[in-house]
Amino acid sequence: MGFWISIAMFGLIGLMQIFIPYMLKRTIIFGVTIPASFIHHHVVKQTKKIYSIAMFIIWLILLISYSIWALHINYNEDLQVVVGIGTILFFILISLLFYAYFHYKLQKEKRQEQWGADLTEVKIASTSLSGQDGMLPLSYFISLVFVSLILIIYTYYQYPILPEQIPTHWGPSGKPDAFTEKNRFSVISLPLVMLVMQAMFVAISEGTKRSGIKISALNMQRSASNQIKKRKYTSWFMFLTAFLITILFSFLQLTTIHHDIIGQNIMLAMFITFIAVIFVGSIIFTIKVSRLEKGGYSSNLKEGIMDIDDDRYWKGGLMYFNKEDPSLFVEKRFGIGWTINFARPMSYVILFGPLLLILLIAYFS
Repeated sequence: MGFWISIAMFGLIGLMQIFIPYMLKRTIIFGVTIPASFIHHHVVKQTKKIYSIAMFIIWLILLISYSIWALHINYNEDLQVVVGIGTILFFILISLLFYAYFHYKLQKEKRQEQWGADLTEVKIASTSLSGQDGMLPLSYFISLVFVSLILIIYTYYQYPILPEQIPTHWGPSGKPDAFTEKNRFSVISLPLVMLVMQAMFVAISEGTKRSGIKISALNMQRSASNQIKKRKYTSWFMFLTAFLITILFSFLQLTTIHHDIIGQNIMLAMFITFIAVIFVGSIIFTIKVSRLEKGGYSSNLKEGIMDIDDDRYWKGGLMYFNKEDPSLFVEKRFGIGWTINFARPMSYVILFGPLLLILLIAYFS
């Protein structure tokens, strides 16, 4: 089980890293703004091609090496998961090194060849589209919070029948492998973690909804349509993730309370279902978002202009720092999803506050 979990995660992350240069905006390559007239430049095409080929070779070598080790050398499921996660992190680190190299290579080429120097930069912002983005209402995410609150109340109601050892960690097979002593805080530690995560999703959803909708000046109609769809897909995927976490954590808490009712096979099936749905949802979300960027700029393309070059606000093309932008969250330049505006203190609170609370809950439980 541990092996297949690692393979599924490594497979998804590997495929995303291999094809990511071809899945993002065609005018943002390795975090560098490229004028539309240069997206077919031989240097641009070459960097994308070399990156993808290199990532595929490294991914394949790591995948084969890990599979041989896990299937023929070590059969410990927990260790397989640990090594699998380590392999994934190592692969991501290598991809970041390749990204950094091509980022600075394109940046240097753009500066030396003065790409877009003869074009007029245009910035378009829309306030009329915010109500048409198709994002789920905040009430959807808030409703999950009530599940945690009800579960906490129910746990205290059933406190006398709870076991003296409360599970705090579950292995790949769904069986608890770490415990803590029963007390008034430890019995609700899992629902509290779930509550913190749900509050984080509420904050991210609201922050994303309030972020600015950036429309390309090259093709405003197509860009506006893509932005609306992208925000809708992001909202649905966030809710799916929050909903599945709520179901899984609630299930684990209920098995702690009624530990004699749920069998081992049901526990394993629950874990497998959770991983499978997240895996499939991630693939569908990635495909839908990447398709929005295809089709080029052949229709209604405006010449002589380019989108505003805001490279100066992106540190290394990965970290966004813009005091003039009120948005807490912005679209990633390399990768699918959103990142925080590091110039806004509230962004740190939303992103790192829940992590601190979860660590405190784990420590005191």
